[in-house]
Amino acid sequence: MEGERAEGDELIDDYVDCLMSLDTNARAGPSDALILGAPVVEGAVGGGTEPDAMRDFASAEDPKEPVLGMTFESDEAAKAFYNEYARRLGFPFRVGRSRRSKGTEEVVVMKRFVCSREGVYKKKQTSPDEATRKRERMSMREGCNAMMEVVRESDHWVVSKLEKAHNHDLGTCSTKVGYLRARGLLGGSDKVTMLGPDEMAFLRQNVLGEGGDAQGLIDYLKKAQANDPAFSHAIQVDKNGCVVNVFWADARAKAAYRHFGDAVTFDTSYKKNKYMMPFVTFSGVNHHLQPVIFGCAFLMEETEFSFVWLFETWLSAMGGKAPCSLVTDQNRAMKAAIVKVFPNSCHRFCKWNILSRTKQKLTHAYTEHPTLRDELESCVLESETIPTFETKWTSIIDKYDLRKNSWLQAIYSIRQKWIPLYLMDTFFAEIAPTWKLETMNDFYKKYFNTKTTLEVFLNQFNLSMASQYEDEAKADMDTYLNKATTKTASLIEKQAASTYTKAIFSKFQEEFTESLGFIIQKTSDGCISKYSIRKDEDPTETFYVTYNASNKMAKCSCKYFEFSGILCRHILGVYIIVDPRTLPPDYFLRRWTRKARDDDALLEENNNYDDEDPSQSITSRYNVLCVDAIRCAEKGSGSEAVYKAAKDILQKAYQEIIAYERNPGRGSQRDAININEDVTIDDAMNDQSMPDSGPKFSGCPPDCRKQGQFCLKMSDHF
Repeated sequence: MEGERAEGDELIDDYVDCLMSLDTNARAGPSDALILGAPVVEGAVGGGTEPDAMRDFASAEDPKEPVLGMTFESDEAAKAFYNEYARRLGFPFRVGRSRRSKGTEEVVVMKRFVCSREGVYKKKQTSPDEATRKRERMSMREGCNAMMEVVRESDHWVVSKLEKAHNHDLGTCSTKVGYLRARGLLGGSDKVTMLGPDEMAFLRQNVLGEGGDAQGLIDYLKKAQANDPAFSHAIQVDKNGCVVNVFWADARAKAAYRHFGDAVTFDTSYKKNKYMMPFVTFSGVNHHLQPVIFGCAFLMEETEFSFVWLFETWLSAMGGKAPCSLVTDQNRAMKAAIVKVFPNSCHRFCKWNILSRTKQKLTHAYTEHPTLRDELESCVLESETIPTFETKWTSIIDKYDLRKNSWLQAIYSIRQKWIPLYLMDTFFAEIAPTWKLETMNDFYKKYFNTKTTLEVFLNQFNLSMASQYEDEAKADMDTYLNKATTKTASLIEKQAASTYTKAIFSKFQEEFTESLGFIIQKTSDGCISKYSIRKDEDPTETFYVTYNASNKMAKCSCKYFEFSGILCRHILGVYIIVDPRTLPPDYFLRRWTRKARDDDALLEENNNYDDEDPSQSITSRYNVLCVDAIRCAEKGSGSEAVYKAAKDILQKAYQEIIAYERNPGRGSQRDAININEDVTIDDAMNDQSMPDSGPKFSGCPPDCRKQGQFCLKMSDHF
């Protein structure tokens, strides 16, 4: 729920270095104190220059080290500053102490950030029985006194206490070594140097879950590989051979990517709660508007090097085809890696994360002005044109006197990187402004707590994936068995109802119905005609459609089709006037239709592999055969009867492969067999037209345990 820290709505501790650094935009003033909150971009509210979204907002004049009297806009701004300071020096830190005010509100008035080696570990007294059951965990506490304390004064926070001296070497993270070694990831003598992410990368208490270890994860990957020949996984290690990051993707993830990998979200929801495992996913949406997973990873290092490794590994597993668009959280290292690995993909920051962050940043303003949040979110999500958005934004800023708010200035200055209106010419598979794809945070809420082990976590994740596959199968069945209900007699609506899945048709139907309420005027005639479209009650919101009579194609100024893949109400209104029969097939994106997962796409993929000359490498041959195997699996799982038939045919085909492997000379006898044709292997073997050039199989000898079922010595029995 919103407002509950444990539910993931807390300040994301390592949330985008660039936006976090906005809070540390301190400028040296004439007084001893350093005052936070100077404007980030001159004229930011109202159309100033547009800086790069991930640039360093802090200038060279900004303080790099804490000093007494330093002032911050909020306690989280102070934490962000100390976070960057700790990262740069090379030590982990934590919130060691906080104090709340007395009274009904109990507002936080003090926070102390301490080195993670602060304090002294006191071993608990345990009985002999408990000692045998519990393994001893390494402590990171060494009595270090380094800390920074901030207290609330009126509307800002001031550094009241400061100690910068440490009693240990900096740059080496014993904390990380401690918990990785305790979970079997490191040997007793291994050392790991800190690579640069903030403390969350190495202070996360349950990286692989309580009692989890690297071997358990490796066993999971081996088992998955044994059960799924198309399963891919990779493990990144550091220079000492220690596990750093792990990636995997199964055959279904790869198949889903072939169909729906044009728009991808890199989900790092785990960062919303420091106790979550560092589990990330590549995800998207299928033709029923359901979430699909394209790959998973445990990401224990958030450096540019790690992100590059992960993105390149994932892209290779997906066949090397990059997505059209990629939505992520904000992170400087991640952004740099995306530029390198996905140079042609449109990268956008997640609007929901920024809106959630805004709620945290404007807590006091939201409390003072109860309608502010709804107005801001409505401005971002419901504005239909860029001028409308900018007018509404400026109006809200002026109405609530927020022109000096550095956070709002900052997110406005990078609006082209996260506001959908500025990215409508790129496909993101988002069918409505307020539509929100289910994230891993929803999964965490259901199945994860601080005691969840690695084994339980992975089992729950597998069950969740199985549930997703079942939901898709049910939606497929519902689409094929139950006709979508049309609201009009229009042939266009009937065409869409028979082409789209029910979920997508529902959205199309909404657009089609809304198209009937517009005033449409032709402003230019000819082969390419132009139309203005507006609603009577809102003449300021005018859209423009151009229609090419030669190819019957149209374009709208709203660019909704380019963004979502579904025709907008404005173009539909024009089509009703110019050609009310059917829509051009180009307007029905295959990924949204009933045939999104049909064989044609896989056949095309198979043909692409064939062009590579499979004889050149084992990998090429393997890829071609995997495509065929996946086709058989998808068709064979349709019903119990088809499954049994497919199972029998594949078993017999496997016997043929083994027989040929043992005796290649017999291959010429099998050239007529094709398991993709409507003929069983038994029928082919019994076909009298086949030449009899060898001895018959008379059965396995008594000492053969297989008795013909996947018998590896089958050819020896002839």
